[in-house]
Amino acid sequence: MNVFLIYLSYSILVLNLSLYAISFFKKEKVNGFFLIFLLFVTIIQLSMEALYHLHKNNLFLMNLYFIGQMFLMGLFYGSLTCMKVQKRIIYSTTALVLTGIGIQSWFDYEQFFQYNLFVIVITNLSVIVFAIFHLYNMLSSEKKYYYVTIGLLMYLLATTMVFVVGNINAKLNNEVKFMLWTFNSILVVLYYLFILYEWKVSFLFKKKDKPSFF
Repeated sequence: MNVFLIYLSYSILVLNLSLYAISFFKKEKVNGFFLIFLLFVTIIQLSMEALYHLHKNNLFLMNLYFIGQMFLMGLFYGSLTCMKVQKRIIYSTTALVLTGIGIQSWFDYEQFFQYNLFVIVITNLSVIVFAIFHLYNMLSSEKKYYYVTIGLLMYLLATTMVFVVGNINAKLNNEVKFMLWTFNSILVVLYYLFILYEWKVSFLFKKKDKPSFF
C-alpha cells in the first residue's frame, strides 16, 4: 500500500509539472517561481528514490528539499503579495532561516546528512506563515493559487507533526512507524491532487496571457 502511494505521488507530481509547464509555455499566467518549485520537487523526489534503490544515504536530499521548498515558496508568495511589509517579512525570514541553517551546518556539517528536525520544523513553519499571508490577502483580492495554498497548509501542518513524532521513532514499534509514514504518503498524494485541481480551475480553458514570474 505504501509503495503504491509513493509511486502514485510521483505520477501525479510529474503530471502536475507537465501541465503547468505546458500552460506556462502556451503564454498562460503560470507563476514562474511555482513552476520552478514543481521542477525542483520532481528532481529531488526522483533523486531520493534512485539513491534509495542504490542503497545510498538520501537524507541530505530530504534536508535540501525542505530548504529549497522554503526558498522557492518564499519567492513564490513574495511575488504574489502587493504589500511591501509582507514582502519584507517573507524575504527577511527566508534570509534569516537560511543563515541559521548555514551556521548549524558550519559548526556541525554532519547534521546536513542526518535526520535534521531543526531544518524540517523551521522551514515548514516559515512556509506556513507565507501561505497564511496569502490566504489573508485573498480575502480582499483575486483568489490566485487558492487550492495550492489550502493544500500546502494542510500538508505542512500535518506532515510537520509526523516528522516531529518521527524524531522519536526509536521508541515506537514498527506498526506505528508504518502507520505514520503511510499517513504521510497519503498527505503527499492529497497535496499533489490540490495542485492538479488548481491547474484545472485556474488554467484549463483560460484566456492566454504572457508567462510571468510575478
